[in-house]
Amino acid sequence: MDKANKIIVGISVGDINGIGIEIILKTFEDKRMLDFCTPVLFASNKLISYHKKTLRLNTSIHGITSLDKLVHGKVNLLNSWKEEVKVDLGKTTEEGGKFALKSLQAAVGALKKNQIDLIVTAPINKENIQSEEFKFPGHTEYLEENFDGRSLMILMTNELRIGLITGHIPVSKVAETITPELIKSKVEIMYNSLKQDFNISKPKIAVLGLNPHCGDNGIIGTEDDEIIRPTITEIKETGKLVFGPYAADGFFGSKTYKQFDGVLAMYHDQGLAPFKALSFGNGVNFTAGLSKVRTSPDHGTGFDIAGKNNANPTSFKEALFTSLQIFKNRKEYQELTKNALKAK
Repeated sequence: MDKANKIIVGISVGDINGIGIEIILKTFEDKRMLDFCTPVLFASNKLISYHKKTLRLNTSIHGITSLDKLVHGKVNLLNSWKEEVKVDLGKTTEEGGKFALKSLQAAVGALKKNQIDLIVTAPINKENIQSEEFKFPGHTEYLEENFDGRSLMILMTNELRIGLITGHIPVSKVAETITPELIKSKVEIMYNSLKQDFNISKPKIAVLGLNPHCGDNGIIGTEDDEIIRPTITEIKETGKLVFGPYAADGFFGSKTYKQFDGVLAMYHDQGLAPFKALSFGNGVNFTAGLSKVRTSPDHGTGFDIAGKNNANPTSFKEALFTSLQIFKNRKEYQELTKNALKAK
């Protein structure tokens, strides 16, 4: 790829006491990764040097003071703060959340200005990052606030994509949150994403039920018959290939998910528990529905193994490659649809 056409990937480093920096450094130990993109880390030289020394990693890092000094063929590090940072590997600290947010804010700011093409986010701790500037359950909601669109969290591998009708909310709030409008909105986001981000011309989507056995004709709850099933019927009438509701246990147990391009789960653990059981460590979290591309690995901060050089970078690598492919697919789709409109 021509250096001028290299995709510039912004990377937020996540919680400074977790495994985020380790998986980033391990990913770019292999210099062949730089054939695919030009990475920019948003952190500080001292912080990255501390992790390199502690982990005995030799990843070559090129420090820059502004993004117009970016160098292709190198792992760029934009110095995003000047403060001294106290690192307590494996511990949840106020500092860990403070600088995770600084890194994320710097990356998002650069993405808004089109100085980078997309972002890959290393894991944050949802508790210590909370502040006056960050009052969100996670990355997904923060990014939705900062970029145009309605978001949909999709956990994915090559053969499984699971989106969530409801996201980071208590289980006690799930049933009252599910409405025909919400289901229609999430189906629409997944449908459009499968077309533009994954090059699937006629997406086939499965929708899971809410109650055990999809309510057993109202014996174990009425939401499936009164809300979910009629909404799916209504969506089908628009020509979309949407099917369900399916009882989640049988759906995954029988591997029915392999028959669909995308699956929509009613709540967080209904979708993520089977996903992580099937593909933990190889999956990717993709935020669909936004004007910009964002992915992340499918795991958390890994405090229990932080600083031990045991973190596996596979999921982060997958997140990186997935973001590049989605960026290319979306660009191609936009060009094709633009040309189709001109031809009319």
